[in-house]
Amino acid sequence: MADQDRERLLAAFADHLLKNRLADERHGRFMVGWVRRFLAFPPPMPGATAEECMQAYLRALEAERYEDWKVEQARMSVTAWLAWRRGQAVSPPAVSKLSLEADATVEPAQALETLTQTMRVRHYSYRTEQAYVDWVRRFFDYLVSVGRVANGRPVLTEDTFQSFISHLATHLHVAAGTQNQAFASVLFLYRDVLGLEVSRLEDTVRAKRGQRLPTVLSVEEVRSLFDKMEGTPRLMAELIYGGGLRVMECCRLRVKDVDFGMNQLMVRGGKGDKDRSTLLPERLKPALRQHLERVRGLYEQDRAAKVAGVHMPDALERKLPHASTEWGWFWLFPSKALSVDPRTNVVRRHHASDVSVQKAISQAVVKAGIVKRVTPHTLRHSFATHLLVGGVDIRQVQELLGHAHVETTMIYLHVAKGLRAPPKSPLDLLG
Repeated sequence: MADQDRERLLAAFADHLLKNRLADERHGRFMVGWVRRFLAFPPPMPGATAEECMQAYLRALEAERYEDWKVEQARMSVTAWLAWRRGQAVSPPAVSKLSLEADATVEPAQALETLTQTMRVRHYSYRTEQAYVDWVRRFFDYLVSVGRVANGRPVLTEDTFQSFISHLATHLHVAAGTQNQAFASVLFLYRDVLGLEVSRLEDTVRAKRGQRLPTVLSVEEVRSLFDKMEGTPRLMAELIYGGGLRVMECCRLRVKDVDFGMNQLMVRGGKGDKDRSTLLPERLKPALRQHLERVRGLYEQDRAAKVAGVHMPDALERKLPHASTEWGWFWLFPSKALSVDPRTNVVRRHHASDVSVQKAISQAVVKAGIVKRVTPHTLRHSFATHLLVGGVDIRQVQELLGHAHVETTMIYLHVAKGLRAPPKSPLDLLG
């Protein structure tokens, strides 16, 4: 098959995935990539069937030590491709889906395992994976507590779904954001794991989302807070405030993400899996250079001990096989101790925990006598508000924060109004 014809077919396959809701745009790109490699893979023998070629392809991936979830993603992609080429209107599951029995029950342990596998095939973040698994586990516990079980297994119907989500709002009085997270988690279980469509979603009682203004520190309060901090936690807190970072964006910074020449911090794979650049404060450069000297010693120690390289995002571990042990990819804020990667069980050095920054800020708030409820995200709020007070255009602030819509950024205008000096009458300006 000529390259031009192959790419035309792959483009049509991508359209098929999107139109039939078999994959979203991002997941579809991964599927097309696996199929492209499959088409370039030599057949194991003359006259081999498509299934034999696929099995040889998967065995080759396993021989190259691809992780299990990547091999599974490749299998799912090629299966979808072969079904499409044969004209079969078959929806290929991301993983082996669970089927409901006649009494509409599932085994919780199996459902949770399949849920986890499905999210990993689709490249969901580890934090999202933890949140979804936790909410689905709570959903099963709720069904048991209200007696919606059969043969010792939870009963899953449209009514049990709506009952649980409504229960969160009417009895537990959870915030709208919390209920939305539970809603997305259980809906993912129904649609993407069990293959069940849930209708009448509008009948579900939803928590009301009120208008809330973010907590913002004054410039003096920020200065007082930093005066009560020291060491790496202070440096991280100053970067969060100085660049408007989310706390996990700060923790996941790599050495190469700090551009001293351009005064920029590169945020890779931020919220929504988006990259952006933001400000690197000039006054932090000396402290950052000293910090990097200490981190370099830890990096050299790991290389001497032949510790596994740091975690690499998505497919970069395959595309850049040696990058995980390179200095540029090392964590800017590495953990002091080695730990086991929860997904691959590989012992390696992870980045610093966000808990350490949160704890240091909480202690500094008490010492500084600040009565507001302050978290690392409060520093991000303060960054945006102080820029607006200083006259920075709201579109620039939107870009620095990484907001998709300017409406999200406009919430800070309400806070900034109270911090600006009151306007003077033009008559008073005449002198």
